[in-house]
Amino acid sequence: MMEVRHNPALNRYELDTEHGVAIAVYRQQGDRLVFTHTEVPPASEGKGIGSRLVRAALDDAHRRGFKIVPACSFVAAFVHRHPEYDDARNQGP
Repeated sequence: MMEVRHNPALNRYELDTEHGVAIAVYRQQGDRLVFTHTEVPPASEGKGIGSRLVRAALDDAHRRGFKIVPACSFVAAFVHRHPEYDDARNQGP
């Protein structure tokens, strides 16, 4: 299976599927990455591709020292299901 790749020139993470490229688009605001859009080719929906893409993107963002802002409904739902990615909730005092 293909690996998720970061494409900083287009401000997105990408994952090749048999039906095209799945993407998670972000914009950088200081030390935050605001995820604004996630898209999976329609013929590839429902196979866990979006979750795999978003998990890898958020893991990479954290490795690079960014906080996550889920402005996209798919990313927000993923973060809700996986609270370890909820930077707003996990901030210390």
